[in-house]
Amino acid sequence: MVKRVAIIGAGVSGLASIRSCLEEGLEPTCFERSNDIGGLWKFSDHVEEGRASIYKSVFTNSSKEMMCFPDVPFPDDFPNFMYHSKLQEYIVAFARQKDLLKYIKFETLVTSVTKRPDFSITGQWNVTTEKDGKKESAIFDAVMVCSGHHVYPNIPKEAFPGLKDFKGKCFHSRDYKEPGIWKGKRVLVIGLGNSGCDIAAELSHTAEQVMISSRSGSWVMSRVWDDGYPWDMVFVTRFQALLKNNLPTAVSDWWYMKQMNARFKHENYGLMPLNGTLRKEPVFNDELPARILCGTVSIKPNVKKFTETAAIFEDGTMFEAIDCVIFATGYGYAYPFLDESIIKSRNNEITLFKGIFPPQLEKPTFAVIGFVQSLGAAIPTTDLQARWTAQVIKGTCVLPSVKDMMDDIDGKIRKNSKWFGKSETIQTDYIIYMDELASFIGAKPNILWLLLTDPKLAVEVFFGPCSPYQFRLVGPGKWAGARNAILTQWDRTLKPMSTRIVGDLQKPHIFFHLFKLLTIFILFIAIFLVLI
Repeated sequence: MVKRVAIIGAGVSGLASIRSCLEEGLEPTCFERSNDIGGLWKFSDHVEEGRASIYKSVFTNSSKEMMCFPDVPFPDDFPNFMYHSKLQEYIVAFARQKDLLKYIKFETLVTSVTKRPDFSITGQWNVTTEKDGKKESAIFDAVMVCSGHHVYPNIPKEAFPGLKDFKGKCFHSRDYKEPGIWKGKRVLVIGLGNSGCDIAAELSHTAEQVMISSRSGSWVMSRVWDDGYPWDMVFVTRFQALLKNNLPTAVSDWWYMKQMNARFKHENYGLMPLNGTLRKEPVFNDELPARILCGTVSIKPNVKKFTETAAIFEDGTMFEAIDCVIFATGYGYAYPFLDESIIKSRNNEITLFKGIFPPQLEKPTFAVIGFVQSLGAAIPTTDLQARWTAQVIKGTCVLPSVKDMMDDIDGKIRKNSKWFGKSETIQTDYIIYMDELASFIGAKPNILWLLLTDPKLAVEVFFGPCSPYQFRLVGPGKWAGARNAILTQWDRTLKPMSTRIVGDLQKPHIFFHLFKLLTIFILFIAIFLVLI
């Protein structure tokens, strides 16, 4: 008997889940509360309850070759970093190409997901939905939650004494759409994440003055990396990951901070993180340093307290006559349709095996897709999560024992605290995480075998970008075009910029970068030996 799977949400996680269920012969039904697919990337000029919201000027932080579905490259002429509408165009095209739309019930809200009385035997769920005021219930063999974690804004008002007395406007970045209404105003942005920096930089062109208040600082990276190539095509490689994860901590930390400071000295801009060695997700903003240099954006420490019209910072300075405070303070996670006992947290520590499965459930028929964050793109991550989940639901893959899963979770919590900080418990190392998931389903590329059988591909897989195509080279869901996609990824990267031909297009020379890295390490080790 075919297993029925309820999928909640039709963003990229939901679409990946539908497709993976179909690949495994399962019967998916996706419930989407809005009238369209795309989730976060479906822009609306007004905020909708229960849905993620983006501002009008949003561009992607991952480049197209690193963020596609692994068997559907972006068109050659698409820009490397895309405006939200361009990415939405791709998402819609993917859904149509894979014939996924017919499995989605639009304008349907999931109000309740509960275990069936015989759950310990069947693993089945009661799913209650509401459409046009009418409620319906149905039985499903499994549930995949794909509703994202950019829905419920976190505004820590209790952390800011005097905020209740502030007379200006105050709202979360989720409610920000465009800068026009703040022309000539004085704006304070609290939070130094991607949204806070984007909004501050954009407002600085029209507002009288913009200040960003940051409690702990942040690394700010450019989308344009070494020699003008997209950052992730150069930065996210298996070779670099191998070095960073196996070098002595002092050497790895030094290298990481050197890379983060390559564009400008963060100390001089007031941006330097309190703990610069933590691998917290950096901010991607090409404009912020220039706006700071021009004086239209200033960086300040944490707000100590508010008055009716001003903010007093912890260093004793004050920003007066504030018209608006924008809280770019992130999001909390919540599943209002779900009993909290199903997904347990301990002091903000997520108790999901591999960020997907609640380990204590009697049957592995519940999964959260798209919850984990890393320095990699969301689409290939959710694609691999969904592929593994579909095989677990089908019974092809078996989860470890509860004890082994809990031990793994505890180990990851300790490691994440060391690498990302205690408040970043849903972050993980992209390549390590992807390889873990791929190994569960037999889709992890074997570099040594490739070196023996296909040396050209092996070199590109190991030293080149860790692009999504690598995870469709072998195993279930293998894509015949994966090898060619890997070997031609730089062609598609350079194509949209080739609008004025002035010479041969320059692809990166892998061994030249390898030589530079080895030279730096040899020099560092030599200096270390001299000092001791």
